[in-house]
Amino acid sequence: MAGSMAFIICATSMAQNFNNSIALKNQIDSLLQSYFKDSQPGASVAIIHNNSIFFQKSYGLANIFSNENISTSSNFNICSLTKQFTALAILQLQEKHLLSFQDKLIRFFPDMNTHIANSITVKELLTHSSGIIDHYDYTNTTGMHHAHNADVYHAIKDIDSTYFVPGTQFRYSNTAYCLLALIVEKLSGVSFNEYMGKNIFKPAGMFNTTIWNEHTKIYNETTGYDFDSTTNSYIQSGPDEHIFFSTEGDGGIYTSINDYIKWFEALQSGKIFSEKIVKEARNIEFTINEQQKAGYGFGWFIDDSGKYKKVYHSGDNGGFRTYSFSIPSLNYMIVIFANRSDINIEDIVQKIYQLQWPGAAPFINIEILTS
Repeated sequence: MAGSMAFIICATSMAQNFNNSIALKNQIDSLLQSYFKDSQPGASVAIIHNNSIFFQKSYGLANIFSNENISTSSNFNICSLTKQFTALAILQLQEKHLLSFQDKLIRFFPDMNTHIANSITVKELLTHSSGIIDHYDYTNTTGMHHAHNADVYHAIKDIDSTYFVPGTQFRYSNTAYCLLALIVEKLSGVSFNEYMGKNIFKPAGMFNTTIWNEHTKIYNETTGYDFDSTTNSYIQSGPDEHIFFSTEGDGGIYTSINDYIKWFEALQSGKIFSEKIVKEARNIEFTINEQQKAGYGFGWFIDDSGKYKKVYHSGDNGGFRTYSFSIPSLNYMIVIFANRSDINIEDIVQKIYQLQWPGAAPFINIEILTS
């Protein structure tokens, strides 16, 4: 009798958990449907919890002219989520003793302005604390359709100043990550694209992930869009519309939700990339706000307040908006890739997080950390 009663209680508890799970998934789905309509550019979303896919769904159109629907295999430009991959490549080279985080840039760029090259370290590039001048206003774009990492370097190599003394402040820098990609090329002897394919994407099982360039076909490609309020319509916004869209090290990767899940699993497992370098990437390496216990690791923002460390990053490139938020110790991740620029993806992630973890304090917005 006691055994039967225990079975009934256990079965009832399982049924309640199942029903709660269904209700929560429906809440999340309703939230996402309120933002992403079937006839508009949309998004692909996944939530991982306890090493399994809790929620995975896509919304809206990959291309508004062909009416192709977004799927979990649709490839999005993931914008600045690229930086976590670039950082891991640098960490791999450091693990092989091919570089030190304290190496000055003069080692890799001997024709760079000597004062600047002798002042900035690899670690300062990784943590956005180098103060290096942004390349945008210094690039000669005459006749240029697509800028690449080398164009970024040539734009800034002769500049003799920084925004601040390197290592003393935080200033988010796309330029820094383009230089890091060039360091990967110099030390590996192969192109950044080739290095990433062989040492990052393929080992993680990300076989449909690539880095944009003029000569590479992006399969299942999603088109990015901006909303034009004057015509009340969406306009294409990607590599053909933006010269700096194509710089590789800071924002060039195209991948799908399916492949990004494999990336998260690879980071979590410790079997593909060493636990040591993954832990380094997810640790605060430069403190942005000491009181809030917030900072930047290597390719990630970190909120170390509360019981669990939150690791996250946003992306913004042309008509694409992306976001990855995780609590590694709980094997928990929310990832959203959107092909429209008119929706605040961070707000959606915060709302999903609150639905799943009611009562938890919101994580610190990236806009606050970068302002």
